[in-house]
Amino acid sequence: MEKLLSILSGLHPDVDFLTCGDLIGGGVLDSFDVVTIVADVDGAYGVAIPAEEIVPENFRSAAALFALIERLR
Repeated sequence: MEKLLSILSGLHPDVDFLTCGDLIGGGVLDSFDVVTIVADVDGAYGVAIPAEEIVPENFRSAAALFALIERLR
């Protein structure tokens, strides 16, 4: 999860991603951020996130995103 937190903090260093529970609904992440995260996750974890998995539920929190990464490994 450390790599993921580093990716997210690189986008928005002012956000506490461990406690923020609604990154999409709260307006923290936008569509450009999601595209960046998808590319960075592929590079950092070697996990390609398929288009059908790019839904708000999977990007709602760092924990949800990490669960997606773990599931796709």
